[in-house]
Amino acid sequence: GIRGIDPNLNNVTINGLNVPSPEGGVRSVALDVIPSELIQTLEVSKSVTSDMDGDAIGGSVEVKSVSAFDRKGQTASLSGQLSQNELRDEMSPKLSGTYTNLWNDTFGVAAALSYFKRDFGSDNIESNADDEIEQRHYTITRERLGAAVNLDYRPDFNNSYFLRTLYSEFSDEEYRQRNTFVFDGEDSEVERESKDRYEEQSILTIAAGGEHVRGEWTFDYQLGYAKSDEDEPDALYYTFITEDDSIGGDMERVIPSITYADSVNDFNNYEVDEISFEDNYAKDTENSIKANLSKTFAEAPYLSEVKAGVKYRTRTKTVDSNIYIYDGDFDDMDPTQFAASDVDYGLGDFGPGLNRGRMRTYFNQNRGSLELADLDSELESNGASYETNEDIFAAYFMGTFDINDVHIVAGVRYEKTDFDTSGMRVELIEDEQNDVEDVVNTPWQSERSYDHFLPSINVKYNISEQLIVRGAYTQTISRPGFEESAAFQIIESKTEEDDGVFVTEREAEVGNPQLLPYESDNFDLSVEYYPGQIGVLSAGLFYKQIDNFVIYADVAGMEGWEGYDEVIQPRNGETADLTGLELSWVKAFDNGLLLSANGTFSSSDATTLLDGEEYKTSLPNQSDTVGNLTVGYEDNDWSLRLAMTYKSKNLEEIDGDMLRMEDAHQQFDFMGKYYINQDLTVYFNAININDEPYYHYFDRRSQNAQYEEYGRTFEIGFNWQL
Repeated sequence: GIRGIDPNLNNVTINGLNVPSPEGGVRSVALDVIPSELIQTLEVSKSVTSDMDGDAIGGSVEVKSVSAFDRKGQTASLSGQLSQNELRDEMSPKLSGTYTNLWNDTFGVAAALSYFKRDFGSDNIESNADDEIEQRHYTITRERLGAAVNLDYRPDFNNSYFLRTLYSEFSDEEYRQRNTFVFDGEDSEVERESKDRYEEQSILTIAAGGEHVRGEWTFDYQLGYAKSDEDEPDALYYTFITEDDSIGGDMERVIPSITYADSVNDFNNYEVDEISFEDNYAKDTENSIKANLSKTFAEAPYLSEVKAGVKYRTRTKTVDSNIYIYDGDFDDMDPTQFAASDVDYGLGDFGPGLNRGRMRTYFNQNRGSLELADLDSELESNGASYETNEDIFAAYFMGTFDINDVHIVAGVRYEKTDFDTSGMRVELIEDEQNDVEDVVNTPWQSERSYDHFLPSINVKYNISEQLIVRGAYTQTISRPGFEESAAFQIIESKTEEDDGVFVTEREAEVGNPQLLPYESDNFDLSVEYYPGQIGVLSAGLFYKQIDNFVIYADVAGMEGWEGYDEVIQPRNGETADLTGLELSWVKAFDNGLLLSANGTFSSSDATTLLDGEEYKTSLPNQSDTVGNLTVGYEDNDWSLRLAMTYKSKNLEEIDGDMLRMEDAHQQFDFMGKYYINQDLTVYFNAININDEPYYHYFDRRSQNAQYEEYGRTFEIGFNWQL
C-alpha cells in the first residue's frame, strides 16, 4: 500500500470510474485482475484535491487505459512470455497485443487484448498457538483474459468525446489439501481435508463523456457503468478424521514440528466425517454520473482558475451463498479408495494425498443417498448471504492561485452517504437438556446516513528551477468494507452434559452495520531537489490523525453479547496517529549505471476501547518501514535491474488476548532486457529470487500463526512493436 498503509484505504479508479470488487466481502479491486498491457498510465496521488473522491486516506490511484491520441498514428505491439514456478515446476504462457490508429487527427481507436495462464502453488503450515497445527498444500491454475476498446472523437480543438471500455475475466482453479492435528491428550485427532473449487471473476467498465471549451470556460462530463462478479459453482470439500493419541507438536517456532506414529498415514484408520458442496455468487455494480465546470482567469491577480463539480454514484453489493453439508450415511464408504501418493510438501512430512477426481466422481454418483445436515446447511447458507446498497452524492468547489513562484490549489468537497444492508441473523440451537435442535432465522435490516465536509489545500513553491517545496492539508475518509458492515450474524449455541451438569457454549461471527467510516486529518510537507541531468533527491514528512479505524476483535461478554464464549466482530477503534518520513533518490550516471532508492519510515499509535478496557497497539495493517532499492544498468543494447523491496511487520488483528502480526517481508527481483533492434526486445525476469516466505505470528515471532512458501518464478519473453 501507499506509505505502508492498508491498501483498502486507497481509492482506485480506472478511466475515472470507481471499479467495484468481484470478491464477496471487500470494497477495493485488486489491480492484478487488470492486464498491465491494457494500461497506458498509472497516477498515484498521496495528497488529494477537492475534485477527487474523498475516500483516499492512503492516497488515490488512477489507472488510464490505452488511447490512440496518446500514441499518435498507427501502432501495433505483440508480446509473448513463458514463466515457470519453481515450487510446482509448471510452465505458464502469456500473450498480448495492442493496436491503435488515428484518422485525420480527429478519430482514434485503441484496442488491446491479453491472455495469461499461470500454474503455481504454495506450501503452508499454520497453528492457533494453543492446540492445533495445520499443514496445507495448494495447487492453483489461474487464467486471465483482458480486453479494452477505446474510441476518441475530437472534431476540433474545443470539443472532444470519448468511450472507454475494459473487460477482464479472471479464473482461479484451486485444489487444497489440509492436515489438521488437534492435540487433546487421549482425545487427540487428525483431520485430512480437501478443497476442490473453481471460481471466475469478471469486471466490465464502460465510461462515456466529453469536454467542451468556450473561451475561458471548460465543461466536462462522464457517465459510467461498472460491474464485477465472482461465481464459484460446484465447490467440493471432504473431511476425513481419525483419533490418534500418538501425535505431538511444537508451535513455539517459525515452522512448527509434528510427530506421530505410522498409523496417522494409514487411511484404513480414517472415516469420512463430512462432505460439503457450495455454490456461491457475488455481484457488485455501480452507476455514476459526474460533471465539472471550470473558468480560467488570464489577467486576474493571483487567481488562475475556479472549478466546481458534482458526482453521484449508486452501488449494490450482493452475496448469495448456497452451502450443502452432508454428515451421515458414510458407513459404507472406504476412505482408502480416495488415497493418493505422498504429497510433495516442503515443510515436513505430509503423508498421502487425496485423489480429487475420485472424490468428485463419488459425490456426483452418490449425492442423492447422502444424509444432508439441514440445520448446518441452513446456518451457513443464510448467514453468509446479504445485500448492501450505497448511494454517494458529492459536490465541490476549488480555486487555483499563482502568486509569483507559489502555486496553491484550495477547496472543499462535500460527500453524503446513504447506506443500507439486509441479511439474516441465523442461530443454530442444539440443546440436549430440552431436546431441541433447530435453526432460527431472523431477517435483519439496517440503514444509516452520514456526511462530511472535506477541505483541502495543496501548496507548491518553486524556490528555483532545481528546488521545489510542497505542502498540503487534506481531510479524507474511508468507508468500511462490505463484509465488515454487512447485516449478518452466524450464531451457534450448544447445550451439552458435562459431568452431570448441562453447559451451554455460544459462539458467533457477526457483521457490524453501525460501523463509522474512517476519518483522517492529513498533513504533508516535502522537498524535491533536481541536481541536473537525470536525477532527483526528495524528502517528505507526513502526519495523519485517523478516527474510527476498524479492527476485528473478540467482543464476547460485552454489551449485547453477554453469555457468549466467543464473538468475532469488526469494531471502530478510537484514534490512531501516524507519523512518517519519506526519502527518495534517483540517479542515472554517464556510464549507464542507475541507482534508485526510496523508503517510508513511520510510527503509529492506535487506541481501541473494548468493554471499558483500553488497548494500545499500532494502526492495523500499517507497516512502519517500507522501502525499495534498485541497482541497474542501461545502454543502447541492455537494460538491467536488480530490485529489493521491503515491508516491516504490521498488526493484523486482536485475536483474544493475543496480537496476530504479519511478519516483515523482503524480496529480491531481477529484470533484464536486450534490445535486438528498435522494434524487438527480449527479456528475462526472476521473481522472489531469495524465496521469501509469507509469515504471520502471535505476539512474538517464534509463535507461529501461518508460514507459507511460494517459491521462485522465472519469466522469459519478447516485446515487438511497429
